[in-house]
Amino acid sequence: MKIIAHIRTDFPDKFGIPRQSGLVKELQGTIIFEPEYRNPAALRGLEEFSHIWLLWQFSKSEKERWSATVKPPRMGGKKRMGVFATRSPFRPNDIGLSCVRLERIAKEAHLGTVIQVSGADLMDKTPIYDIKPYIPFTDCRPDASDGYTRETMAHELEVEFPERLLERYPREKRAAAIGVLAQDPRPAYVQDSERIYGVAFGGFDIKFRVIENKLTVCDVVSVSRHMAEIF
Repeated sequence: MKIIAHIRTDFPDKFGIPRQSGLVKELQGTIIFEPEYRNPAALRGLEEFSHIWLLWQFSKSEKERWSATVKPPRMGGKKRMGVFATRSPFRPNDIGLSCVRLERIAKEAHLGTVIQVSGADLMDKTPIYDIKPYIPFTDCRPDASDGYTRETMAHELEVEFPERLLERYPREKRAAAIGVLAQDPRPAYVQDSERIYGVAFGGFDIKFRVIENKLTVCDVVSVSRHMAEIF
């Protein structure tokens, strides 16, 4: 398959990305097409739809071998499910599927026509294979069963984000940062109330601790400063 585009988001790595699209509607992304596909005619009519499907590559989860069963992280990392009964990135073909809101289609001077979306669960620079319109009367199934996901879909943390730390973010990114934390970025199999975690988002590394169902932000460090401290 050919890569037609890449998406720019606020997630420089996989850790902290919501487990499904649409869980944090404030997340913003920009789809930038490869030069070969920067023909605005290819998007004619797409502006009439509110949502689109993205078919994309799990570009940082490549494995030489695949496993018939995987451990869904929200089930504590202990219970195994068939790989085709999950959305695990470790699949025979490393393809992801996400439904995102189409915010607008715009023309950029050096990038051609781009698509602004929200609610994306994708890492920065993720390759996009295809884009399709979301069609409610066929894609939405009100009578669909949710399987084992009914046990985990309501999981959300209370977030305490001190104002002095939140103000380090641009105003337009604050709600998204809180939304990402509320989804509980920790590995589900790690429950250590003394541990300080860090999630990179929007140019900052957010340090936090979780006690019971409450997440408290301890510090917000710019990525450039964080890297300087490491090296």
